Amino acid sequence: MPHEAKPILCYVTDRLALSRNAGSRASNDLLAVMRGGIAAGMDWIQLREKDLPARALLELTREAVRAARGSATRIVVNDQLGVALTAGGAGVHLGEASLPVAEVARWCRTAIREGRVPEGFRVGASRHSLEAAVEAERDGADYIFFGPMFATPSKAAFSPPQGLPKLAEVCRRVRIPVLAIGGITLENAGACLEAGAGGVAAVRLFQESDDFAAVVSQLRAKS
Repeated sequence: MPHEAKPILCYVTDRLALSRNAGSRASNDLLAVMRGGIAAGMDWIQLREKDLPARALLELTREAVRAARGSATRIVVNDQLGVALTAGGAGVHLGEASLPVAEVARWCRTAIREGRVPEGFRVGASRHSLEAAVEAERDGADYIFFGPMFATPSKAAFSPPQGLPKLAEVCRRVRIPVLAIGGITLENAGACLEAGAGGVAAVRLFQESDDFAAVVSQLRAKS
């Protein structure tokens, strides 16, 4: 990925939240939202559709990559390295229960040198503690999602809210970009950036907005 404008804005997808119908309609709704994000100048879109079979996720990712072609938006795929590479995505994002960051980052570095993976392909990691964040950087992660920052239903199962002091400590200790995630709103995003975050990642902040471009513009103004 090329150098992104600050703050880095990442829309994390959740197509099932867009529709009670878990079939094709939900995917179609998601494509419409992603196109809105691309038009608004979103930096990254992370496809986090864990329930989708690999073939369906591959097709959805291909559609997203096609929609983003010629724009500044980069498409990142959650967990599925093979899908990200086959579809022409710009990175893979790993959770704490995913493949080891060190293994994936090492493989990607070798593949980039050999020309099998495009230059700039990134490996990201979700982490929920300072120690895990430092370890992810050491293992070769290009960026970190740190959270949950604030109370939010989608992150309740991971850990209690981390809060701004912990975010600031992580940002001081690692050199790679740290994106705050979990309960991010227009009202608290600025505080995350002031704590040192290189950007924010969110589902509802972007996906439930009636005006994607206005949300992006307001977040950019907080940098």
